[in-house]
Amino acid sequence: MAGSFEEPASVGNTGVTSLAVMAFLAKGHLPGRGQYGELINRGIDYVLSQQLENGLLVCHDPKGRTTGLMYEHSISTLLLGEVSGMVDPVRQQKVDDVLSRALLVLLQAQKVPKSEANTGGWRYTPGTTDSDLSLTGWSIMALRAAKLNGAAIPDEHIEMAVSYILNCHTRDGGFSYMPGSNSGSTSMTGVAVLCLELCGEHGNDDLLVAGDFILSRPPRMVGPDGNPVRFRYYAWYYCGQAMFQLGGKHWNEFAPLMYDSLLEDQTPEGSWNYPNQSLVYNTTYPTSLAILTLTVSARQLPIYQREE
Repeated sequence: MAGSFEEPASVGNTGVTSLAVMAFLAKGHLPGRGQYGELINRGIDYVLSQQLENGLLVCHDPKGRTTGLMYEHSISTLLLGEVSGMVDPVRQQKVDDVLSRALLVLLQAQKVPKSEANTGGWRYTPGTTDSDLSLTGWSIMALRAAKLNGAAIPDEHIEMAVSYILNCHTRDGGFSYMPGSNSGSTSMTGVAVLCLELCGEHGNDDLLVAGDFILSRPPRMVGPDGNPVRFRYYAWYYCGQAMFQLGGKHWNEFAPLMYDSLLEDQTPEGSWNYPNQSLVYNTTYPTSLAILTLTVSARQLPIYQREE
């Protein structure tokens, strides 16, 4: 599809395209300027063109998918929040219109009646009555990016999100995919730390403990069984951002491991891959995440800013 970043034998995906565009932005390239300016514009135009009547920013897939829609939507909303103010006036008008409707989808999905433990989070589709921390992470980043650009995000929604994240806190100092688990995971702890930092919890003692949790169980490329760890680039992405937000010893100790691990895993062609794994997006998606992880300290994207 024109403007999208695709894999062989795959359909377009607004979320993957948005991550790819943000990878260019994170390196300092801008819409409409320089060597990749038009490529970035085409990616933005593709995302803008895919909004459905109900406000969802998802690929117009003829197969009629019913799961995972909010991943595409949240990541695409994040992109538009990041590029707002970077594009030309005509595109800016389109961004304003599409972004306002996309944010409404997120705000309404968060308000769907749920159990106490699940209230405040997001899940795969707008109307589901449970939540998970992974999807919640992308949604909070989208809201934060828009708020930085002046969107009126009610404080109530941020407070609800913080409450949900804390429901995922585990006794070992980490955070779990859903509330009720006895042990945390490295990737979900990265999501939680980043989201709480973005929601104004900078300096919270629980975040420092969570940072220690990540240092003691850093992401790995290869598991104990000798096989590549599934979704390893996702774990590095979130933990890298989380540790950068914490700063100090957490970032100083984590950063060298992160850089060495990712750079050693890069292919001679320059990409990062999910080899021998049944993932449709096994090159564009991990490559985009790896670039975004490696460039976090450059702070080229507003979402990467941190309190000092």
